[in-house]
Amino acid sequence: MLSYRHAFHAGNHADVLKHFVLSLVLDYFNQKEKPYWVIDTHAGAGIYALEDAYAQKNAEFQSGVARLNSAQNLPNALNLYLNAVQSINANKTLKLYPGSPQIAMYHMRDQDKLRLFELHPSDFQLLQQHFKSNGRQVKADMADGFDGIKACLPPPTKRGVILIDPPYELKEDYLRVVNCIQDSLKRFATGTYMIWYPLLQRPEPNDMLKRLHALKLQDWLDVQLSVQTPRADGMGMYGSGMFVINPPWQLPAILNEVMPTMTQLLGQDNSAKFNLDYAIT
Repeated sequence: MLSYRHAFHAGNHADVLKHFVLSLVLDYFNQKEKPYWVIDTHAGAGIYALEDAYAQKNAEFQSGVARLNSAQNLPNALNLYLNAVQSINANKTLKLYPGSPQIAMYHMRDQDKLRLFELHPSDFQLLQQHFKSNGRQVKADMADGFDGIKACLPPPTKRGVILIDPPYELKEDYLRVVNCIQDSLKRFATGTYMIWYPLLQRPEPNDMLKRLHALKLQDWLDVQLSVQTPRADGMGMYGSGMFVINPPWQLPAILNEVMPTMTQLLGQDNSAKFNLDYAIT
C-alpha cells in the first residue's frame, strides 16, 4: 500500500515526540568526534510546507509544533528540537516543518552520513530534490526500508542511529518491526534503534512491545505521550510512543524533566499524560 502521505500529519504531537527524542539522541552522539550514520527506514519527503493543502486539511501542526513554537520559558532540552524547526523558518514563523531526515541533517556534522529509504514515488522524488545539494553525505533509495536496512548494517563507523517509523497502515508492519530489530541486532548489536509507534485502541501496538521485550534487550527505554481520552468508538490515535534500544544513559533524566511541560502544552483534554519506562545498565 502506498496511500500514506505524512504531509497530512506533519508537525503533529507524534512528530513532536519523535523528533524531540531523535534530537536528544543525536546530541548525545555528537559528544564524541567519531563519525556516525543515521539510517531512516521510512523517510517521507524530508520537509513539509505547512501552508499546502495536505497539511492544512486537518492542520494537525496547530495542536502540535505550533504550541511549542509560541510557548515561553521552555526547558533547555526542547530547544535542541525547536532550533531544528526554526532553522528552516524565518523569525519564528512556521511555514515549513522538517521531517526526520531534515531533523537529522540539522544535528549531523560533516563527517556523519545519512541513509534514507522511501517507497512512495512522489515522496521519494521530493526527498531526492531536497537533499540534491548534499552530495555523498546523503544517499536516498526508493526501497522498502525494512529490506534496505540490511545492506547498511553494520555501518563502517560502527556508530549508528536507526529510526524505524512505518505508517502502520498494514497490521503486518508491527511484526515487520520486530523482525527487523531481531535481524538488525544480529548485524549491529551496539546500534541505537528508535521505533515510533501509535497509541491505538487495538492490540497490535502492545503486542509489538511485548515481542520486542521478548528479545531480552539489555538496555531500552519506552516513552509514551497520550494527548487525549481515547474515543468512545475506539477509532483514532490518542497518542504515540518511542521505544529506544541502546539509549543514551542521560535520556531518562532529560525526559523526566521535559515531558511534563510537553504533556501540558500538547494535551488536548484533562486526561493527557506521559509514561516513561526504561532499563539501562
